[in-house]
Amino acid sequence: MKTYNVAVLGIGMVGQRFIKLLDGHPWFKVTHLAASSRSAGKTFEQAMGGRWIFDTPIPADVKDITIMDASADRNKIAGSVDFVFCAIDAEKSVVRELEEAYAKLECPVVSNNSAFRYTPDVPMMIPEINPEHADVIPFQRARLGTKRGFVTVKSNCSIQSYVPALHPLMHFGVKNVLACTYQAISGAGKTFETWPEMADNVIPFIGGEEEKSEKEPLKIWGKIVDGKIVDAASPAITTQCIRVPATDGHMAAVFASFEKTPQIDEIKSLWASFKGEAQRLDLPSAPKQFLHYFEEENRPQTKLDRDLENGMAVSIGRLRPDSHYDVKFVSLSHNTVRGAAGGAILSAELLCAKGYI
Repeated sequence: MKTYNVAVLGIGMVGQRFIKLLDGHPWFKVTHLAASSRSAGKTFEQAMGGRWIFDTPIPADVKDITIMDASADRNKIAGSVDFVFCAIDAEKSVVRELEEAYAKLECPVVSNNSAFRYTPDVPMMIPEINPEHADVIPFQRARLGTKRGFVTVKSNCSIQSYVPALHPLMHFGVKNVLACTYQAISGAGKTFETWPEMADNVIPFIGGEEEKSEKEPLKIWGKIVDGKIVDAASPAITTQCIRVPATDGHMAAVFASFEKTPQIDEIKSLWASFKGEAQRLDLPSAPKQFLHYFEEENRPQTKLDRDLENGMAVSIGRLRPDSHYDVKFVSLSHNTVRGAAGGAILSAELLCAKGYI
């Protein structure tokens, strides 16, 4: 595979996660960094000051890169890289305008943002689940009037734990799903230092999260019809999303009912054997085993299991029959790796492997 020069737009928590995960990547080399005008003109190391969130040093290859203005310098950036990762923290209308501008400059955009998630010709992929949604890109290019540029987005971090666990079971006719998510503070772009109110606390509300958690899986499981992704009609999903005092890792308590109820051992076997396109293509960031089931009754645990397979795997446990639904289980994913930057990087690898970038 060729080496792709890439830019990271945004240097907040997710942007920093992109930079860390891309350090030493076999296909992608970060050559440009961009943010708001407040940071433009500084080196990345200068802009970070004390804001670098990791214990490891800033990667040597990027610390001296001069930050550009993501908006004002977009022509120069778009003309200098093969594609961009977008983690800009801004109003949705601003993000939409910026990402579409890069696409129209013939620069593909792999976005962590939500601005285009519900646009019918914009793929929102979990590479192991719906890689075929990349086939909508030619229709998006036709709408934008581009030959090479397009936008693809990553789904919300809240669904990354339970949607992968449900996916191998869809042929049993998943009817109803109840998912209660217990979400880490990094999902709000926070640490305990910047959000001391979260220490020893649980907040039973995350703005907009339940709507996303109920709606986005239906697009993931949807089909392309006449150049647009049409949402799946089922399952019916209801969620409750809660902020908990963990640094990283979103856990879900999941209840599901089926048209034809599978046996417990059958479900475990399907999880153990499941491989998606990312595994079949042996993409660099793909976990070897996407879905891990723990037999221990007290697993998975956020602190112990969020970093499984470099944070790209999903951990599942406590599968058992339920008195109101057919089965229940818990599942866990790393929200800023699989659920954010890592998931976007894996999507970009898929798009490169399939020739869209």
